Amino acid sequence: MRTVGVEEELLLVDPETGEPRARSAAVLARAVQEDAEQDVFEKELYDQMLEFATHPQTDMAALGAEIVRCRREAARHAEGIGCAVAALATSPLPVSPSVGANERYQWMEREYGIATREQMVLGCHVHVAVESDEEGVAVVDRLRPWLAVLSALSANSPFWQGKDTGYSSYRSRVWQRWPSAGPTELFGSAERYRRRVADMMATDTLLDEAMVYFDARLSERYPTVEIRVSDVCLEADTAVLIATLARGLVETAARDWRAGRPPADLGVSVLRLAGWRAARSGLTGDLLLPAGMRPAPAETVVGALLDHVADALKETGDLDRARETCARLFREGNGARVQRETLKRTDSLREVVAECVRRTQGETG
Repeated sequence: MRTVGVEEELLLVDPETGEPRARSAAVLARAVQEDAEQDVFEKELYDQMLEFATHPQTDMAALGAEIVRCRREAARHAEGIGCAVAALATSPLPVSPSVGANERYQWMEREYGIATREQMVLGCHVHVAVESDEEGVAVVDRLRPWLAVLSALSANSPFWQGKDTGYSSYRSRVWQRWPSAGPTELFGSAERYRRRVADMMATDTLLDEAMVYFDARLSERYPTVEIRVSDVCLEADTAVLIATLARGLVETAARDWRAGRPPADLGVSVLRLAGWRAARSGLTGDLLLPAGMRPAPAETVVGALLDHVADALKETGDLDRARETCARLFREGNGARVQRETLKRTDSLREVVAECVRRTQGETG
């Protein structure tokens, strides 16, 4: 059974006003003071953000428990310095992002200018184990039509600088400002993948290979495929769903590769449209159905994804829970819908943040 690990980025906010606070260094210092060997929490590009990474897991219940524990630990450390944490992919309230002081982040600010200074967004990255680079690239090639569906399920960023953007996942649109971000063409082999990365590095546009921000890529640190399209999810069980579907997609793609079934020959231009449609609609409108890339209701497209990975999820015992979580998202809403409904009910973006803080800590809405 393939292992899965999740990286989540959380927003640090003022518990009274809901405004983002640039206190990640203080939160990390408190975590280290409590446990000098802690390796769960890390700084991110912006001082208003805190990242954690789970350990590789094979059991999705264990992965979910670890995500919940890490969120609660982050909340406890933040509370100790007068902050709260929220699983928000963008700040609902206006923010002036503070770029971290380390050399890497300062290089990014110098090189990319306003794109770095403006685009504080928070994602969820899923690492799924692969047996080799060849298998990994075969998987990356075959994941492409389905990644936009993961984006729609996780959508949790309808607001930007105090305004409704009209998008369910505006984070994904802002993320496209990075020069290497987005969907990829077919690679066909690990050698061609490595050659493409080397060609990108030769342009001197990227600092290092960690800045190759493909929607799905070979991890430069671990023997995994890293899937990077999702917003940080408001609810922990949505994050587990994304991880579950990611593992199902990787396993299904690997089986197709071994059976000699070719990947869908879709151009990057069409994949970009699928990503845009998912960002705009989330689960409340049409998405593009990977079979033919034509519009269909979101529930139909998510159902097609579940059917596509059904055999893999049955074998790991995850199919029923995945179906139940998807049904709940359509019934109760993903993060984008929760945020908008909270604003409609309270007429206050501060209350939107407060509701998301509660949900991040596992409290009922």
